[in-house]
Amino acid sequence: MRTAIVTDSNSGITQTQAKELGVFVLPMPFMINGQDYYEDINLTQKEFYEKLKDGSDISTSQPSPGSVTDLWDKILEDYDQIVHIPMSSGLSSSCQTAVMLAEDYEGKVEVVNNQRISVTQRQSVLDAKEMAERGKTAEEIREYLEATKFDSSIYIMLDTLKYLKKGGRITPAAAALGTLLKLKPVLQIQGEKLDAFAKARTVKQAKSVMINAIGHDMEHRFGDAGGGKIHLYIAHTENEAAALELKEELKAAFPATGEIHIDPLSLSVSCHIGPGALAIACAKAME
Repeated sequence: MRTAIVTDSNSGITQTQAKELGVFVLPMPFMINGQDYYEDINLTQKEFYEKLKDGSDISTSQPSPGSVTDLWDKILEDYDQIVHIPMSSGLSSSCQTAVMLAEDYEGKVEVVNNQRISVTQRQSVLDAKEMAERGKTAEEIREYLEATKFDSSIYIMLDTLKYLKKGGRITPAAAALGTLLKLKPVLQIQGEKLDAFAKARTVKQAKSVMINAIGHDMEHRFGDAGGGKIHLYIAHTENEAAALELKEELKAAFPATGEIHIDPLSLSVSCHIGPGALAIACAKAME
């Protein structure tokens, strides 16, 4: 059985990288000032942040049902099965839509609801690809990814509260107070929701909070204090220099872990948190 792996651009996998990896990526759609854009097709990271900063009206959407089924139909000309890994069902309805669409494909499409996004979603894609190469069926891959969906964490430090306020996720008063106090809130994604985790007053303190949180998860949630069987990642929103600096700090804190992957955060998350954010994530390695 030839099994294809499909994801969306929230995974951080670009169209070029998808070709190199041998997977398929649906671009996420955006509406900006009344015009349609598609991530990594006619909307680059640089263009997105320029539009975000100039106050453009930006809203996210999910891929249209037609764009999903068109891609599946094309892939099934060359493959027997598809494993489709969308962004977390708690952050978008695209997962539920894909599940409904897959009902018409007589078991040829398995939609994975493993509640991940960005670098952890990317890891699910890499794990799925490896399992497919080992000869696992689409159903077996879906079952594994859903059984291990909580074996990951993301902690995100925000540089500004402006965009959370704009999206109605915090009150204007809370945003004003946070800005006045120069707070650097740390959010977390464990499973399907973006939640508050801690408040820090400086970038240094926020990084310390995130590193300690990841260390705690490694030891107490994943049973691997040294991180020898843990994938570590850094994600950021237009903050690459800080991400590279953080990479050296993580190497020092967790010397047993392997290569630390750095990616820009998906634009679907970025539009709600703004530029300057920094995130640390981890996922348990596959057995």
